[in-house]
This record gives sequence, structure tokens and C-alpha cells, in this order.
Amino acid sequence: MLLVLDIGNTNIVVGVFDGDSLTGHWRLSSSDRTSDEAGILLRSLVFREGLSDAVDGAILSSVVPRLEEVWYEAICAYLGVRPVVVSRHIDLGLDVDTDNPDEVGSDRLVNSVAAMTKYGRPIITVDLGTAITLDVVSAAGSYIGGAIAPGLAVSMETLFSRAAKLPQIALTAPDRYIGRSTVSAVQSGIVNGYTGLVDSLVEGIFSELGARTPVIATGGHAEILANQSKTITHIEPWLTLDGLLIIYKRGVGKNRHEG
Repeated sequence: MLLVLDIGNTNIVVGVFDGDSLTGHWRLSSSDRTSDEAGILLRSLVFREGLSDAVDGAILSSVVPRLEEVWYEAICAYLGVRPVVVSRHIDLGLDVDTDNPDEVGSDRLVNSVAAMTKYGRPIITVDLGTAITLDVVSAAGSYIGGAIAPGLAVSMETLFSRAAKLPQIALTAPDRYIGRSTVSAVQSGIVNGYTGLVDSLVEGIFSELGARTPVIATGGHAEILANQSKTITHIEPWLTLDGLLIIYKRGVGKNRHEG
């Protein structure tokens, strides 16, 4: 059994694979915890699925350095395995061809590996989470960059914090562009507005690549925007976890984090 973790700014997504099958997955808050608290939580999750004694490998990606250390220690101490930690310096099967390769978030590389493996290249990945990230793999198999924008929830929180009369609303896709109430107007502005943002960025990337490619959406808001989008072709809710599995299988036994 393989334990996989993706540590983000808002959520930590945990999964357990039995071979190629995702047998359990959980979404946790990215709150500060001690390594003991994190370890006890991990053991309780996998024990509930009857997997605690079967986990014999682990891999994690993180964009939050302070949490990476905590969860790394927790996995070592409470599950008895030393996790692989994703960075561009391990064997990803993907070259990083950007101006500053070390600044590319590991989650963006993991998503790109998974999308490329599943759908070929060139490929565009759209991760709709705390931030919206678009990531591009070239026909030659190199990660060449992308675009970053604030996520839907971040924009809504900012809007509500600065406009006292606006009601809190559910983030759902409206039926029309012209909102006939404050709630439907905000939903239109956020969902339709961000769909337009994503589609505009994707079309610009198509132009620069000189080709149209599959566009893979993942992240917490993927389904909301994908149903409105003219460019998103596939939804993969667990793309990052699949990417972690692919990377682990590629480098198991040699890409070990010695931290």
C-alpha cells in the first residue's frame, strides 16, 4: 500500500493506493499541527480503512515548507516508512524548462506528470483550488510554465470582506449571465467571470503552442467551471494523487529524501 499526500496552502489531500487503485482518500485542513498530532491523525485514518499495517511506502508534495517537515516526521514515526519528497531534483520523467526551475511548485509538476502520462503531450492542466494554476507541457515533454490567478474562494472572501451588504452565498454555476438577484449576480460574476478568465488564458496558450491540446481540470472547483468552460476537455478530481503514484512507481528505491 502506498500513502500519498499533497500539502497545499488550504488543504492537505491524503490518499492510499493498493496497486493502481485509490482505496481511500481524505481532505484535511492545512492547519498547524505537531508531528505527533499529524501522525495520530494519519494512523486513525488508515486504521479506519484497515490499512495501517499494510502501508509500506509514501510520497508527498508540498508548497508549505513548515508543514512538509511536520508531515514527513509524522509518516516516519507513526507509519514506519520514509516518504519520497517531490522536487524537480528527483526523476519525474519531466524536464523543467523555465527561467527559475526551483520556484515551480511541486504540485504543478505532479499535475503535469499525471496529465502527460494519461493524455499525452502537449497538454494543459488547470488546477482550480486556492489559486488557479495553468500548467503547460510541451510536445517535447518539458514543463515550460503557465499562469497563476487568485482562486474563486479567495475572490469571494475578498468581495464579502469589503462589501458588508453582500450575503454569503453558495458557489454554484448560475443558469444565466444576467443575475436577477444579488445572489445570482455574484454567482454569475464569479463563476462566469472565472470561466472566461480560464478560457481566455487557455486560448492564449493554444496560440503560443501553435496547437490545441487536451485541457485537464482538477481541484476543488473543477466541476463548477468545467461545465461552463469551452476549453476544458477532461475532469480529473484526483489528478495530483495519481501523479504522486506515477512518480513513486518511476523512482521507488532510488529517489529517497534524506532530510
